[in-house]
Amino acid sequence: MDHSHHSLAEDLERMLATQTSRRQSLRWLFASAAAVPLASCGGGGGSSGDIVASSTTSTGSTATTGSTGTTGSTGTTTTGTCAVIPEETGGPYPGDGTNSNGNGIANALALSGIVRSDIRTSVAPGSKTAAGIPTTLKLQIVNVGASCASAAGAAVYLWHCDRDGNYSMYASGLTSENYLRGVQEADSTGTVTFTTIFPGCYSGRMPHIHFEVYPSLAKATSAANRVKTSQFTFPMATLNEAYATTAYSTSSRNLASMSYATDNVFSDGTSLQMASVSGDPVNGYVVTLTIGVSL
Repeated sequence: MDHSHHSLAEDLERMLATQTSRRQSLRWLFASAAAVPLASCGGGGGSSGDIVASSTTSTGSTATTGSTGTTGSTGTTTTGTCAVIPEETGGPYPGDGTNSNGNGIANALALSGIVRSDIRTSVAPGSKTAAGIPTTLKLQIVNVGASCASAAGAAVYLWHCDRDGNYSMYASGLTSENYLRGVQEADSTGTVTFTTIFPGCYSGRMPHIHFEVYPSLAKATSAANRVKTSQFTFPMATLNEAYATTAYSTSSRNLASMSYATDNVFSDGTSLQMASVSGDPVNGYVVTLTIGVSL
């Protein structure tokens, strides 16, 4: 057929009216104008063609958002499908050598045996084992500064409270204990795995787990080398289910008076800090989360 009398606008309108060609047409339009670049993300491999735009925030930092990405609070940078997790406080019980307990400087990073997967039992000089619902944590570290590639060789120091809401190395009677603390080196997929128990809920905070990311295992001996300090949390459905068990009854009462909206860490959003959870209180939980950092 002769389309010589059709205008460009009419041709584009007809193309966009076809559902199957709409995405390709939009991509052609943006590419032709050279206004919005195409970026790839996800393990450093090929992309699905998500449209990504770069902008400057009111704070002067550059944020990049994609059709599958989001931009959260200040300090969160999104690139395609992965993002730098927000920087958060390490809290009063880090045990990374930056403060003290009743025995002096509290530094789990200096302990022999702290590099471990199962963190339920203290290493020397401690000996106690934390009781609770068995939980496996699988955290994948990705390098946002390298097209979201897996951060193989990075290290994670992780700690959380026990089912009664107490932190080892700090709580009364636990200053010589160090359970629920450990360091792991990321494997070839950027994943670290910890065997632990489901944390309790103490008054004033929504349930959470603390962690620090280091460039390498060799550098995970001093808090001065950390590149990220943050926290993550769990879905309300999981919290209600776990705390319905008798051993977590105190956590259930504490949780009833709190919410993410009133939490001093998660009140600005949990999109990058909400872990996925499978399992149940009888058979245990598996917790997974992808954590974006800049290395």
